[in-house]
Amino acid sequence: MNDSSSLKPSSSALARRVREALRNTPIDDIHTHLYDPAFGELLLWGIDDLLTYHYLVAEVFRYLDIPAATFWSLPKVRQAELVWEHLFKNHSPLSEACRGVLTTLNALGFDLRKRDLPSIRKWFASQDPNKHVDRVLDLAGVRTVCMTNSPFDDLERPVWEKGFRRHERFKAALRIDPLLLDWPNASRKLYQQGYSVSRTLNTRTLTGVRQFLNDWSNRMKAGFLMVSLPPNFEFPAKTECAQLISGAVLPHCQETGQPFALMPGVKRGVNPALQLAGDGVGLSKLDGIANLCAAHPTNKFAVTALARENQHELCVLGRKFRNLHIFGCWWFLNTPSLIHEMTRMRIELMGLSFTPQHSDARVLDQLIYKWRHSRSAIEQVLVEKYSSLAEVGWTLPHSELKRDAATLMGGEFNRFSSMTLKPNTMSP
Repeated sequence: MNDSSSLKPSSSALARRVREALRNTPIDDIHTHLYDPAFGELLLWGIDDLLTYHYLVAEVFRYLDIPAATFWSLPKVRQAELVWEHLFKNHSPLSEACRGVLTTLNALGFDLRKRDLPSIRKWFASQDPNKHVDRVLDLAGVRTVCMTNSPFDDLERPVWEKGFRRHERFKAALRIDPLLLDWPNASRKLYQQGYSVSRTLNTRTLTGVRQFLNDWSNRMKAGFLMVSLPPNFEFPAKTECAQLISGAVLPHCQETGQPFALMPGVKRGVNPALQLAGDGVGLSKLDGIANLCAAHPTNKFAVTALARENQHELCVLGRKFRNLHIFGCWWFLNTPSLIHEMTRMRIELMGLSFTPQHSDARVLDQLIYKWRHSRSAIEQVLVEKYSSLAEVGWTLPHSELKRDAATLMGGEFNRFSSMTLKPNTMSP
């Protein structure tokens, strides 16, 4: 019998090997709100966009004594200065959103002891946006980012219709929230674009919707379809949302092989005065997700839920359905303590058959901190789990650490997206 103590690497040596494997693995970031540089000003970057990120806006209103309308009437540079003053100068920047700004600036070479916002702003203003894109992706260790692309966005749609030279590191996902959650307005827009649809969800209309999805998937070369959903989403149901999913979205995805990504748990406009910063979170009913997976075994579903309380149930569903891929620590869950908790639970229940994180970045430079902070939390969990294997004599060569890192940093989602599911291959 082997003496397992002789096979167990030191914790510091194991941590170093895991860190090296993760940090040398290129990341495919499967969900962001970034734009290809060809979209011009729609791609947010720089210090003022970092400081006016909606996480920080929500936080600064904990201290501001001015009406929200007054804040929104100010130019962005002044909004950014108020955030800097109240969250970084008047109070220690301990929140994850504040710390993220500092991690990013430090990685870009700024001496943060100076706390000099004007000089930081001057440096960003001197940068070539196209070169800055590649610099940030390289600093973040990101190979590709997947955008969130909506043909219902009046600023974004004309760029797609005109056509542009694609940046090879920016991938597309077709976002269809207005289609599923606001059919009266969406139907009018589709009709205006020449699609044979009406307010009534009859066969002709559903055929028109499928043509719309096909046209935009092809135009964008979209890897998957996606929608964020309220906590009370149900399927099956007599709602327009459920009818559109069953009559158009699922047949389209079945035909193209695209996964359908669902993100339940959003409560829109909890505090409308805060605009984008005013959205909240609610506990979701996941029965609809289970029903989708069970009733449509040859469709692929990718799911991330917004409420912490939904994570265990979602993991259990992940064990039951091969056509369900769980991904990311989304929005309010994108904090190191919760990333650590959720990654540990997912590994304990599902092994490595999930994607632990996506950045959800809205500002280009956020890629740096969101991935540095996430990788650190994921590293800690992996060291813990690999150590428990070593205690019973199962050690991993570096090649297997690299394999696991590639799986977690986008490889498993890529495998899931490309696989073909055959009928009657899954059991509950």
